[in-house]
Amino acid sequence: MAANRGAVSPRGFELSARRIGRLMREQFNLGFVDVGGWDTHVNQGAATGYLADRLGELGRGLAGFSEEIGPQMWRDTVVVVISEFGRTFRENGDRGTDHGHGSVYWVMGGGINGGRMAGEQVQVAQATLFQNRDFPVLTDYKAFFAGLIQHVYGLQQASLERIFTGIKPKDLNLV
Repeated sequence: MAANRGAVSPRGFELSARRIGRLMREQFNLGFVDVGGWDTHVNQGAATGYLADRLGELGRGLAGFSEEIGPQMWRDTVVVVISEFGRTFRENGDRGTDHGHGSVYWVMGGGINGGRMAGEQVQVAQATLFQNRDFPVLTDYKAFFAGLIQHVYGLQQASLERIFTGIKPKDLNLV
């Protein structure tokens, strides 16, 4: 519980996401939400189990947000799902995974050039694992956000530099 820092649980995310959708439809154009409950050190499961249940709850919340914001606003909306850490590639002795390095970012919205994997890819093999256990970090999240925000908001380099000091934006051609 302490690791969640008061974040909404995945079970409560759909309600929160719908509220955020209404607020964004009526009043705001930028929002953030922190969803806890993703530590899968024990009994993570595969197609069923703890992680699969959390992913289902996340999916229902994202669908609810999309419904609340409505089709017209969805066309101009970009949603990014990101974790501050990855998970180990291999299962631990408790049938879960530990904190790792590489991760994925999910990007969705009405104007997203999606339906594909974007960014650098490497074959998952012993030689490509970081510290013999983790998928490597291939796209720095700050560079990813800098490139996305620059594109979405049409920021010039000087403005972007004030937000992402010293970061070279990475444009993954998502919008």
